[in-house]
Amino acid sequence: MVRGLCPGRWWCLLLPFLLFGCSHPDHRAIRLGIANRVITLDPRYATDAVSARIDRLLYQRLVDFDAHQQPVPALARWQRLSPTHYRFRLVEPRPRFDDGHRLDAEDVRATYANVLDPATASPHRGSLRLVRAIEVRDSRTVDFYLSRPDPLFPGVLTLGILPARGLAEGRDFNLHPEGTGPFRLLARADAARVVLERRRDGQRFEILSVRDATVRVLKLLRGELDLVQNDLPAELVAWLAHRREVRLLRHPGSNFAYIGFNLQDPVTGDRRVRLAVAKAIDRRAIVRYLLAGHARLAGGLLPPEHWAGHPGLQGIAYDPEGARRLLAALGHSPAHPLRLVYKTSNNAQRLRIATVLRDYLERVGFDVKIRSYDWGTFYGDIKAGRFQMYTLAWVGIKSPDIFRYVFHSASVPPAGANRGRYRNPEVDRLIEAAATAASFRERQRLYRRIQEILLEDLPYVPLWFEDQVAVVRRDIHGYRLATDGNYDALAEVYRR
Repeated sequence: MVRGLCPGRWWCLLLPFLLFGCSHPDHRAIRLGIANRVITLDPRYATDAVSARIDRLLYQRLVDFDAHQQPVPALARWQRLSPTHYRFRLVEPRPRFDDGHRLDAEDVRATYANVLDPATASPHRGSLRLVRAIEVRDSRTVDFYLSRPDPLFPGVLTLGILPARGLAEGRDFNLHPEGTGPFRLLARADAARVVLERRRDGQRFEILSVRDATVRVLKLLRGELDLVQNDLPAELVAWLAHRREVRLLRHPGSNFAYIGFNLQDPVTGDRRVRLAVAKAIDRRAIVRYLLAGHARLAGGLLPPEHWAGHPGLQGIAYDPEGARRLLAALGHSPAHPLRLVYKTSNNAQRLRIATVLRDYLERVGFDVKIRSYDWGTFYGDIKAGRFQMYTLAWVGIKSPDIFRYVFHSASVPPAGANRGRYRNPEVDRLIEAAATAASFRERQRLYRRIQEILLEDLPYVPLWFEDQVAVVRRDIHGYRLATDGNYDALAEVYRR
C-alpha cells in the first residue's frame, strides 16, 4: 500500500455539520463546479482543458471526431481533390452568429488566416504549418492548399469558427466571444465564474471555479452546485457514492497523465535519471489507493483503443532496485541523494500525487523539492521551459499529429509544445513519414514505432489515463461523461 494514504479523513466527520452553514442558492441556473479557472474564451489561444471545453460550447468547428478518434464532418464535409488540395463545403442549415448573419466560407477563411498570421501569436499556428493558401469559392465552399500531402489534414481543422467581421475589427473574443455554438456568453465577472445561456431554450448555466475539493462537495450537497466534474480525492468520491442527494457518474478517460522533463537540464537530460524516476514509481499502487481505481495505466500518449494507439505498450514496470542501481552508477544513493526540483499546480489532488511521487523517488536516492504554484504561473513556467521535472496531463487528444506538436525537434515553443526540448532525428523522420504514408496500416505502424522509441527515450514518463468522474444532484438529468471530459452534454441537461 502507498505509504501515508488513509481511507478516512477528518472532513468526512465535519461535512454533515458544515452543510448547515451554507447559504441558499439561486435555482434559476444549473451550476457546474470545476477546480481550475478559465484562461481564455478565444479559441485561437485556448490550450488548457477548461478553456477548450468551454470554447466547444460557444463555437462550432469544421471537423470533429468519432469514438475511434477518426475525423468526421461537423460544420462541413470535405473532398480530397488532390494530395495537396482539400475542399470543404458547409452543411445546411448553416448556423447564425448573434448579429444574424449565417456562418459562411469567408468566416472560415478569416479564422484560419488569422491563426496563420505570425502577428496573432496563436499557439495553434504550428498545427496548420502545411497550409499554403486558403481560397473562398462561394458562400459555402472553401479550399485549403497544402505545401505537401497530409492525409490527416482534416483532423487539424477543429478550431472554433469566428466571424470575419469581428476579426477584421480586432474584437477581443476573450472578453466578448461571438460564436455559433449551443451556448452564448451572458457574463464573465472574472476567471472563476462564467455564465452561459443555452440558445435553444434560454436555460442559464454557471461554470464556477472552486479550487478546494471539499468546498466543492459542500456546495454540491447543499445545492449551491448542481454537478461537479473531476479533481476529487478518491475518499471523497467513495463517500459521495453513498449519499442519497447525488448520483456518481464514471467513464473511462483518455486524459494522459505524465511526468515531463527538461532535456536541456544537465540532470534530467540524462536518460538514466529519467529511467530511474520511471522505475521508482509504483503506478499500480497509486491508481489503486490514491485514485481508487479511477484510472488505467498508460504506455504511451494515445490510449490503446485509439486507431494510432499502441496496445502492446504498458509503460515502465515498478523496479526500485533497478532505480537504485542506475543512481548508484551515477554516484548517488539515499545517503547521497540526487536533487530534483518538481513543479506542479497547487490543486489539492495534484499536490497529493506530487507528495506520493516524491516519497517513491526519495526511497531510491532522489532528494525531491516540490514547488507548487497557481495554475497560471505553473502553466506559464512549463510553456516557457522553466522547469526540471513536472507533472501534467494532455486532455482531449484526437489526432496523432500530437506527436509532431509535442516531440518534433521543430516544435520547440513558440512553434509547438516540445517544452522539454526533445530532439531525436529518427523520431522526426518517422513523424514526417507517418504524415505522408499512403495507407492506413502504414500510418498506424509508423505511429506505433514512434511510441516505442518515446518509451525508450523517456522525454515523458507515462503514468495513467484518468477516468472521467462526475457527481450530480438527483434532480439533474441528461448529463453524460465524454472520454475526453468535454462539457458538451450541458446542451442536453435539464432539471426535474
